[in-house]
Amino acid sequence: MIWQVPKAIAGSTHVFKYRLAFVASGKCVIRYDNEAGKGDHRHIGESQKAYRFVDLDQLMADFERDIARWQDENGNA
Repeated sequence: MIWQVPKAIAGSTHVFKYRLAFVASGKCVIRYDNEAGKGDHRHIGESQKAYRFVDLDQLMADFERDIARWQDENGNA
């Protein structure tokens, strides 16, 4: 999900709220989101790291790249 909000949420500098998830074998293994207070970040497995939001096209490209990398490393679950 990606939607436009009237103003940037706390921790972000843009007017988009997003929650992207890749689920494999019933478990969320990759998630990109920007919850209020935490700002832009991504989860890969148990790890959480800050994410530098550039624009929506880059967000989707980065998300798809991480999915492809995960599939290469773990098979197409």
